[in-house]
Formats: sequence, structure tokens, C-alpha cells
Amino acid sequence: MQAPPRVLTVAGSDSGGGAGIQADLKTMLALGTHGMSVITAVTAQNSLGVQGAWQLPAAAVTAQYRSVVDDIGVQAVKTGMLASAELVETVAGLLAATGAPVVVDPVGVSKHGDTLLATDALDAVRTKLLPAATVATPNLAEAAQLTGVRVTGEADLRRAAAAVLALGPRWALIKGGHLAGDAVDLLTDGTSEHWLRAPRQDNRHTHGTGCTLASAIAARLAHGDSVPEAVGAAKDYVTGAIAAGFPLGAGIGPVDHGHRMARGTQEAGPP
Repeated sequence: MQAPPRVLTVAGSDSGGGAGIQADLKTMLALGTHGMSVITAVTAQNSLGVQGAWQLPAAAVTAQYRSVVDDIGVQAVKTGMLASAELVETVAGLLAATGAPVVVDPVGVSKHGDTLLATDALDAVRTKLLPAATVATPNLAEAAQLTGVRVTGEADLRRAAAAVLALGPRWALIKGGHLAGDAVDLLTDGTSEHWLRAPRQDNRHTHGTGCTLASAIAARLAHGDSVPEAVGAAKDYVTGAIAAGFPLGAGIGPVDHGHRMARGTQEAGPP
């Protein structure tokens, strides 16, 4: 039997299972790839927020990465929570020598407002990590944090994308999910533009949305999609996952990473 496409996530662990490494691996499985992981940090996290976070040593991150890449190989990589300047620089160096497409989710703050990236790491993200990215996927707050461009409406998305592209990624996907109206995102490489729209889902259970989208893009790139094809397919998958998001604990529940698999089972009916 042939192995499925292999995708590696380099990110933090979410003990509640809604975001981070756990969300990434669920997404990769749902989209027909073999997910692998390099854990950069461990968080104590649930539906109410992050109660604690512990960064792993750079040597441990490097050892995990080399162990996977040197033996198994990868066809796409996704990065998420990198926590510190040292880890950002370490991971950027590893990515530069890998040769696979890279999706960078420049995670700075959790859904609940908890800081997941040290302030002194921002410059390393700008100068080391983003130049290694095939696609960078900042939300509005992250785009403002990295570039100073604040988006208040769709007209500002182009300015934010241009500012992110100036930092070095081949493509920028500016996620406009926090704007009013439809959920609109802009994907551009500075030459072509792709506007992605989806009806806003009336569901507060959206924990893990950013991690899930970036992982879905990486999964589709591993299948051989072009960047616009991968982002379009990932947007469709995440829209369904948000619509199917479910309550968990006393706070914000996760998106449903298995919504397609669950529907397939229901439609199949009894044997």
C-alpha cells in the first residue's frame, strides 16, 4: 500500500484538543494526509483559556524535526505557536533547508486573548520566519502586530496584504473573519488576487479556526494543489467545520474537524 501525503505541523500542544497540534493532526487526517508533529510548547488549556504554557528547548524542537524529516520526509509543513525568538529562529533555519511548501500561521494571541508569542520574537518572525513561507495566514490582529496596518473594512485588506508580502512570503492570506458581514479573506502574491467569501456562521464555537485553516492549506498543498486551489479548498473545509462547531466545557467550543467524516457515516446508513 502507498503512504498518503505527509504533512508536518510545528506548533504548541492544546490540552483541550481544539487548537494547536491536536487540531492540526485532526485536520490532516480529515483531508487524507498523514500528519506528524514537532511540539514547540505545552499548554494547559481548555474552553475558558490558557492556564499555563511551557516552551520546549530549541534542541528538543530540532531533534523532533530532524527525526521526522530525515527518515519519513514531508510534502508540506505548517507552523503555529513558536513562543520565543529562539524557537522562531530555530524553526526558520530548519524550514530553509527542507524544500517543502510552508504555511506560516503567525500565532500571537489565543482565541481568549492569551499571549502565545513573546514580544521580542516579532522581529524574528518578520525577518526569519515569513521569508521562509510559501503562504502566510495572519488574521487582522496578527497583520497589525506584524506590519502596523490596521484593517477596519475590506478596502484595507489590500494594504495589509502588501505589507505582509513585503516581509518575504510568496503569498499572503489576510483573514477578514473579524470584519462585519460575510467572512471574507484576501489571498494574493502581489500580482494576482483571490477574494474568498463565505456566509458568516451563527456559531460561537470557533476555537481552533486559524490552526485548522493553515493545516488544511498545508494538507491540500501536500496533495499537489496550487496555492489558490489549496486555500479555496481549505476555506470550504473550515466553513463547514465552523458551522458544525460544538459546545465543550463552560466556554468557547471547537470547530468540528471531523464534520465531513461524520456526515459521510450518517449518509451511508446501516450496513
